[in-house]
Amino acid sequence: EDSLQSPQDLQVLVVNTNFTLSWSHPGPQRGVTFWAQYRGPDTVGAEWQDLPGCCNVSGTACDFSSAITEYYDVHSLRVQAQHAGHSSPWSRELHMVPEHEAQIGPPGIELQPTNGDIKIKISPPEANQPQKMWIDDTTFKYNLIFWENSSDPQPRRLSVFPVDTIEGLSPNTTYCFRVWATLPVEGKEGQLSPPCCASTTHRGRISCFTRLGVSAAPSPRQNLLGSTGRAAAHPGLGEPLPRLCPLCCSGYLKMYHEDHSGKWQSVPGCQHIPGTNCSISSIITTFGGSLYLRVQAQGGHNSSCLSREVRLDPLITNEIGPPGVKLDISDAVLHIQISPPGDELMRNSYGLSYRILYWKNSSNAEEEPQVKETKQTVATIADLAPDTWYCVRVQALSQHYNKSSALSQEQCTLSPAEQTLPLVLLVTFTVALLAVLVVVLPLGFVLYQAYSKLRYVFFPSCQTPLNIEGFGGHLCSSPYLAAPEEPIEDCSIIESMITYEGNQIHLNDWKHSKESSRDSGNYSNDDNTSGSKGSAETLEKEMV
Repeated sequence: EDSLQSPQDLQVLVVNTNFTLSWSHPGPQRGVTFWAQYRGPDTVGAEWQDLPGCCNVSGTACDFSSAITEYYDVHSLRVQAQHAGHSSPWSRELHMVPEHEAQIGPPGIELQPTNGDIKIKISPPEANQPQKMWIDDTTFKYNLIFWENSSDPQPRRLSVFPVDTIEGLSPNTTYCFRVWATLPVEGKEGQLSPPCCASTTHRGRISCFTRLGVSAAPSPRQNLLGSTGRAAAHPGLGEPLPRLCPLCCSGYLKMYHEDHSGKWQSVPGCQHIPGTNCSISSIITTFGGSLYLRVQAQGGHNSSCLSREVRLDPLITNEIGPPGVKLDISDAVLHIQISPPGDELMRNSYGLSYRILYWKNSSNAEEEPQVKETKQTVATIADLAPDTWYCVRVQALSQHYNKSSALSQEQCTLSPAEQTLPLVLLVTFTVALLAVLVVVLPLGFVLYQAYSKLRYVFFPSCQTPLNIEGFGGHLCSSPYLAAPEEPIEDCSIIESMITYEGNQIHLNDWKHSKESSRDSGNYSNDDNTSGSKGSAETLEKEMV
């Protein structure tokens, strides 16, 4: 028991979802068996469990693929040696995340010779497996290496789609192929598939188009560039003259591990055309994807084989048309309005910016153009010389795609003549003075009239006296005020007689004397009061 040592150098090899645990043991191997245990992500802190497929094994490796079902969590492993009822101490623990350790296995490959070419079909590394380390098979990219099966092979390397055709091969020759998958985002390189060989066949009498390309030409409909497909002028079909039948296929179909040969579609407007080129602008409905094109010629009852495929990326193949330009000058500032080429989808895809070239254009000399760059469709140029012709041309740029348009048509405009400053000031002062005379004077007149009326009504120049008797005064009248009422003195008639010793006086006689005195006129309040007081004193004297 003392001489039984622990296993060392634990390693895990993960290929797709296949897990292999290996280790080394420094002691003698005869009669020694090994026992492995693990703790999964759901048993942290719990007791160790026996690792299925790795209990009581006599070698230094075991397969435990059935025990792992979680590929993105941490797993812990340990191994113990056993001999004659004795057990060694447990080895040092090994911690691993399956997805980090996993390698891409070799993909499957099928070959099919056809008319001098070889059609290749690739199956993903985890095809037909119930458990998968990588769920989306379309994320795989495939590389191919092939060579002639001869004494002096010259390997060639290509990037291929899951279903592709290898062209340009020698007839009646055996070629061998190997494929491996990659995950560019994760930076993983897969394992090579076993070599697979096939022999090419002899090409038939019907020739194929050997030259097919895509070029760009201006498209008035979208103010950008469409595309034209070209092929060999004589495919060897004899009379009548051959007619082209271009076909197209969306690029996204190439990512799938399915045969898309039945999904090619005819290009509208390009069926059975007698020439060797046609416009394919009608099939460019988006700028974000790619298209694949191929051509077949037909003459009489004969048809050529399909040409090789050519890829069309609209954003790369197309050219950017020149923008439109409109000029306007105000206050010695030149305003430039730019009309972007193409539609909004195309502009957003390219991320256009603009280079503005402007210069003075006079009969004496033509200056070198000055350059101004902007990402906006409106730009201004200040500090213009008076009474000078300025010319402008604009160029659209796409830095991401390293593209530039042709320069727009030259647009010129004349800056306004210089104006004298004193004349401007005189005109400004005159206009301001007229505005004051027209607006301020009538307004002042109206306010003055209103003030006069209000003062006359509420604050007259003469005050109305309460009693003007004996003063020779007159009452002020106003058309806006009601006439004041004449003050009337309240009097009471007392029909009684007061008898004193020696004399008897009737109040009627006193009243008659009083009324006679009132006939002489009216009295004011103050005078009336004093008069009343005097009458009372007189009466009192007479009574005495």
